[in-house]
Amino acid sequence: MSGSLWLKPPGPDGTWVPVGHAAAAGRGTAPAADAADALPGIPRPRREGPAADPMDELAERLDVFIAAAVHPDEIAAVLESDGMTDEHIRLAYGRQDSFGLAEELYARVPRSFPEPDRVPDPWKVPLSACLLRGVIFALPGLAYLLGAPLLDGPKDRLGLPAGTLTLLAGALIGWVWDQTLSHRAYSWLGLGDRAAAGRTLLAGAPAGALLGTAAALAVPGGPPFSYAFAAGQALYVGAATVLLVLGRERLLLAALAPMAAGALLTLLVELPVPVRVFLLTASLLAACALAVRELPLADGVRALVLRVRGWTERRPGERGPVRWQMLRGAEEEYGPRGPRLGDSVPYGVFGLGTGLLVLYAALGEVLAGGPAEAVAAPSAVALTLSMGPAEWLLHRFRSGSLAGLRAARSPRQFWLRMLSTLARCLATYLAVLLALGLTGTLLWPGAPGLTGLRVATLLLLGAVMWTGLLLQSFGAVRPAAVVCASAAVAQSLALLLGLGQPRAVQLAVAGAAALALGTLVCLLLGRATAHR
Repeated sequence: MSGSLWLKPPGPDGTWVPVGHAAAAGRGTAPAADAADALPGIPRPRREGPAADPMDELAERLDVFIAAAVHPDEIAAVLESDGMTDEHIRLAYGRQDSFGLAEELYARVPRSFPEPDRVPDPWKVPLSACLLRGVIFALPGLAYLLGAPLLDGPKDRLGLPAGTLTLLAGALIGWVWDQTLSHRAYSWLGLGDRAAAGRTLLAGAPAGALLGTAAALAVPGGPPFSYAFAAGQALYVGAATVLLVLGRERLLLAALAPMAAGALLTLLVELPVPVRVFLLTASLLAACALAVRELPLADGVRALVLRVRGWTERRPGERGPVRWQMLRGAEEEYGPRGPRLGDSVPYGVFGLGTGLLVLYAALGEVLAGGPAEAVAAPSAVALTLSMGPAEWLLHRFRSGSLAGLRAARSPRQFWLRMLSTLARCLATYLAVLLALGLTGTLLWPGAPGLTGLRVATLLLLGAVMWTGLLLQSFGAVRPAAVVCASAAVAQSLALLLGLGQPRAVQLAVAGAAALALGTLVCLLLGRATAHR
């Protein structure tokens, strides 16, 4: 047979009939409907309507992929992964190649982006946990109330209570070291190595306690008990760092309970000095004991002994051949490494800058020569207590930005959603901070009034701290540290050189820092890639 199997003679009514029925049609008799087919093995053509367009069939088959594509190249990749070659595309679809076919499919099928599957929010944390941390940050301040009679003595040259500068020096150094050590330990925890985090805390916490004590001892003129109090303060900071990093906030709260109860009791009755010392010592020893229990003390001592033994037993002639040393160095280069020490330093600088700004908010006027009654202690307490809500709002911002990534259809739309979430979280934090500042001013005996200038400075300083923490949470700690450290240096120079009125200087410095950090947030976090 030289002709196609689909060649058919016309039927009596002008329609086409299968080849097997051609003779019957020529005799004028049609086969019965249920008659057996004369050629059952030969495929039969469709009897009604024109053939379907292969482009329509392809578009229908790949409808989901084509509708969700944002560029024709995505469709071309699907076609090629389906095994379609350019030759097949030319024969079957009459297009030059996969890219031409993809462009026509992209234009034919309307865009329809499916909603992603709902997944659990990784940034959802309970508010109670963050509030607990905020309370823990503020509770140690009650130790100063409980130990106030022990710091009795003549006021210093600035008119501050005896031992104030001694305690401030130790607390500031401890805060800086705590920030650096915490980041390094958290980095090890992020790598899944809890043992390495424990070893880091085991080595760093005692070192920080020694540095804090040394800084307090370097300040002359304090009463004798102030140095012992500063040493206990440094030990507590180290123990609290260990427990907070390892997630033992409730244990730390239990350790602080005796001291906090005694401080509140002093508001009602006068406690004897031995009772005060006992309560302070009990809380300190409890915190240190709980911290030591959480640390890998035995492993740390064993590792130290092995390292010292290796140093003492090594001899100059036992270093091995040069070739082996080279191979060993090459292997170590590609081996797994922990977090670099230099990556933790900016966190300490950030802690130093924010610590000085909070210190100046409380004592700026007194340090500039103002009256001792100008101490704005409620502002410092409000900033400390607000760290709990600030931490929760940081998580809410991350959660909102993640929802914005899912809902936005363009970079500009995501940027606007991010700004809306940022404004909402920042406004909520500043409202909480203002409420805490007003409450503290009303309850604190002899506290200066919270005037409009003080309120503006407090809110600007809160904006500096929250936006700085936000950048820090996204890994952009270096610019945040530079801005906060520069603000602290500027205010220190103004204080030393006697430039301007202290309140006006605080307002200007806090406003400039808040503006700089706000600009950095909009620039750095406005990109979707920053929220991966």
